[in-house]
Amino acid sequence: MTNKATMIVDKDFQVGEVDKRIYGSFIEHLGRAVYGGIYEADHPQADEQGFRSDVLELVKGLDVPIVRYPGGNFVSGYNWEDGVGPVDQRPKRLELAWRTVEPNWIGFNEFMDWCKKVNTDAMMAVNLGTRGIDDARNLIEYSNHKSGSYWSDLRIQHGYKDPHNVKTWCLGNEMDGPWQIGHKTSVEYGRLANEAGKAMRWVDPTIELVACGSSHIGMPTFPEWEATVLDLAYDTIDYVSIHQYYGNPHNDTKNFLAQSMSMDSYINTVISTCDYVQAKKRGKKQINLSFDEWNVWYHSNVQDRKLDPWQIAPSQLEDVYNHEDALVVGCMLISMLKRADRVKMACIAQLVNVIAPIMTQNGGPAWKQTIYYPYMHASIFGRGTVLVPLVKSPKHDTKDFTDVPYLETVAVHNEEKEEVTIFAVNRNTEESLPFEIDLRSFGAFQIIEHIVLESDDLKMTNTADAPNRVTPHTAGNAAIEDGGKIAATLSKASWNVIRIKL
Repeated sequence: MTNKATMIVDKDFQVGEVDKRIYGSFIEHLGRAVYGGIYEADHPQADEQGFRSDVLELVKGLDVPIVRYPGGNFVSGYNWEDGVGPVDQRPKRLELAWRTVEPNWIGFNEFMDWCKKVNTDAMMAVNLGTRGIDDARNLIEYSNHKSGSYWSDLRIQHGYKDPHNVKTWCLGNEMDGPWQIGHKTSVEYGRLANEAGKAMRWVDPTIELVACGSSHIGMPTFPEWEATVLDLAYDTIDYVSIHQYYGNPHNDTKNFLAQSMSMDSYINTVISTCDYVQAKKRGKKQINLSFDEWNVWYHSNVQDRKLDPWQIAPSQLEDVYNHEDALVVGCMLISMLKRADRVKMACIAQLVNVIAPIMTQNGGPAWKQTIYYPYMHASIFGRGTVLVPLVKSPKHDTKDFTDVPYLETVAVHNEEKEEVTIFAVNRNTEESLPFEIDLRSFGAFQIIEHIVLESDDLKMTNTADAPNRVTPHTAGNAAIEDGGKIAATLSKASWNVIRIKL
């Protein structure tokens, strides 16, 4: 048995308040995320608008506070006007980002209807690839202006009397990437983002704006890209985006489970860059982070290369997730919570079918992938204030990382509900890990439950035929010891949620 791990938390030592939007998600016009995912008009469980009610229920189970739309790479070639007005008059377009055909059966207004049904807000992205300032100001006028102008009156004509009042807007997507339609240098993008954002704010001064940061930590322009873009757009924007995906193509589980350490480093570097620009400008405004694409993504890469182009909604990026993927997703959630003072929004990419916690069959069932569970637990139980954890854990080395703690953990105090929730991953794939939690400042408490997600087979998946092979159970062993400490044993390769009532 490995040496034990310990954590001390004190209610007065706080990282910061959790912005609920850290549990956001993402729907892009890509693969079967929209068509066959949230929308399937001839499905037996489709509602009056063609939205799948079984998917609606699974999304509601995640309590998703914000959903980014309509992309992603897709947005850099998208004309939003194609997706409004009478559906039978909408054009079909060649979609160059993913080499498909976009039929525009679902567009902006339908997406806003769907958001209401799942009780979420929209994070809209504007096209700064093939388009720019004009497109951005027109869309926000269509969306948010009450009436009495061309675009707002057109929205009313389309059957939406009240403005949608979308408050969060992304200024393009991954503009540092050569794969992006309309790829730009940091100076080109920073100036365009600033000018587009200015015009949008003149239409609606109440909005928040997210500028594109680097597409991933390995970009050759990182973090100089952030420094330049922020230098040019600091006065206009509120957030900078970061994106990161992890995979295990070489089947090195220990190294895979350690990759969230790279995420910690990525977050801290971007925060440092934001603070440098603020200091350079003698600015009062703190720029925070929107981690608006993150997940595990690698399983589907080979099959996606074999797809024929110019189909409508082909099966693209359909990763089937296993147990070890769920552990990495849990570690990534913990990584963001540890910097809840600065990571204020995040979007797991994506929500349905496309590298997603929810999968569907066209005409058939919908089910929860393994990664659904840590995401759900964090969203439901991870609201409140993140506490500064003093953690001691046995460590190990992997191919790319040294001193990797077996224990990855964070504590969230929900004062309103009088609860503390501990999220913990045991990275040890061979042995369980004794875990002691010292809640020294909280007084009397009791344990509500100890939820465990574990599997003897790290490669075990959930499928349409066997949707419950990897599911959490509440038979965890956390118990109160003498002296007011909690003792638990974290099973090997497990995700744990220990809930405490104060």
